[in-house]
Amino acid sequence: MTTIFAASGLLALGACTDPSMTGGTGTGTGMSRTQQGALAGAAVGAVLGATRDDDSNNQGRDAARGAILGAAAGAIAGNIMDRQAQSLQQSITNPNIRIVNHGDYLQVIMPEGILFATDSAAVSGVAQNDLYAVARNLNQYPNSVVEVVGHTDNTGSAAHNRDLSLRRAQSVAGILTAAGVASNRVATTGRGFDQPIASNATAEGRAQNRRVEILIRPMR
Repeated sequence: MTTIFAASGLLALGACTDPSMTGGTGTGTGMSRTQQGALAGAAVGAVLGATRDDDSNNQGRDAARGAILGAAAGAIAGNIMDRQAQSLQQSITNPNIRIVNHGDYLQVIMPEGILFATDSAAVSGVAQNDLYAVARNLNQYPNSVVEVVGHTDNTGSAAHNRDLSLRRAQSVAGILTAAGVASNRVATTGRGFDQPIASNATAEGRAQNRRVEILIRPMR
């Protein structure tokens, strides 16, 4: 019974979505990130509410309360992600930097070519301007944690590429913290060539794989 009730609540929320919501922060599924967050929050809230005590007579009521509270929290989180993504897009000037809103986190993808010289971990002066823009955005939205992840192509040894990718991630993170982002919000990782997004068999693919990603997640 509880499961049916929770499912009915989700369907009701889904029926409120606007098929026209397919803008830059939408998903192309007819739902904005805010609506997606509300649906996800309702689902989690309903389950948690239904299991909060052993009284079967109260489970339907608790599921309803959990769904309502979860939907509200999820909608707020989704809306914040939308606004932060839009702000980032407006403040970053380089068109080669991609910002992807995954709903529960933001991904800023910066190609190696705009950040570093070949085999170097020193950030170029031009790229620093955009990193300072990212830092300002992070300071405007302080309730998030940041992971800076370095990636390379498969040219050279695995050990060399992992070290290079980590040093590059640390260089980017260093600029963010120098611009005022609290260091306890920022973590760094070097993936080397373990997570390609294109084929390493072509020059174009290798260029795509050489990148630094800034992952921004709301604090839980």
